[in-house]
Amino acid sequence: MTDAETILWQQLRNRKLAGFKFRRQQPIEHYIADFFCFECRLVVEVDGAYHDEPDQKAYDEARTMRLKELNISVIRFSNHDVMQNTEQVLEEIQRRLISTCKQEV
Repeated sequence: MTDAETILWQQLRNRKLAGFKFRRQQPIEHYIADFFCFECRLVVEVDGAYHDEPDQKAYDEARTMRLKELNISVIRFSNHDVMQNTEQVLEEIQRRLISTCKQEV
């Protein structure tokens, strides 16, 4: 895991974020999701700078479309955001979990 992924995992593991369970490095078809909440069908990706490259962007977009076909939502954050704005990233993930699962925490 990258440093940013490690930081985020420490905040997601063991149901630390509003009681939601996450798995890390979760296989979904032939993809590997950085973090996956099965209950809410939400993938959280932490992207490094190479995700800005045109070929990688195209791959990521195709991957996101396939996951949507499987009724899985994807939310992406840059390594920088996770490292510098961890609380805001966690708040956004929690908002997405709540809206996706339509439950109160």
